[in-house]
Amino acid sequence: MPGIAPSVMEHRLNIDPHHKPIIQKKCHMGPERAAAANAEVQKLLEAGFIRECHFPEWISNVVLVKKPNGIWRMYMDFTDLNKACSKDSYPLPKINKLVDATAGHTLLSFMDAFSRYHQIPLCHKDQEKTAFITDRDLYCYKMMPVGLKNAGATYKRLVNKLFEPLIGQIMEVYVDGMIVKSKAEGDHSCDLQKTFDILRVFNKRLNPKKCVFRVRRASSLVS
Repeated sequence: MPGIAPSVMEHRLNIDPHHKPIIQKKCHMGPERAAAANAEVQKLLEAGFIRECHFPEWISNVVLVKKPNGIWRMYMDFTDLNKACSKDSYPLPKINKLVDATAGHTLLSFMDAFSRYHQIPLCHKDQEKTAFITDRDLYCYKMMPVGLKNAGATYKRLVNKLFEPLIGQIMEVYVDGMIVKSKAEGDHSCDLQKTFDILRVFNKRLNPKKCVFRVRRASSLVS
């Protein structure tokens, strides 16, 4: 899947050089979990999000959690790696300010990013530090994975950079959610087009299943 160019944004781990690398002891997984992990790894390989790696100094375990619908979700135990990374204090948004910023607008469109973190490349020198072990092999991330310390700050920095001309004017952003807002109904199509133009230029992808367009605010539905 095309992603954000490294020249635009990439994630760096910023590990304390005095922190000793840790190789976690491989945790045993039963047949069902192992099969789910192998299936997820195959998807990540095909999407180009991960690659095989050899002789990594850091190794994390795979953690599988079954969702209520019976589908397994795979995460990495980056606990040790995260402890070695300094904190990025980039400010995250406050939901109350977002609500206030959308008040008084006639039409709203809500958009959600597809695999938002996986659209941001991981700095090449840091990739093997995200190595994880399965029954099949050792792999590491090429794109920023979920669970890394400061991943949220990197993502917020990206969307603020991409949509700087629009935020506060016709757009608001909260984590992976984007809201296009228009006070005049006739302006909404044009406002959406401005947003789509930026998405297209930077190869940022949306999740169509989580997008809702042209939503009227509650007060405008009362006659």
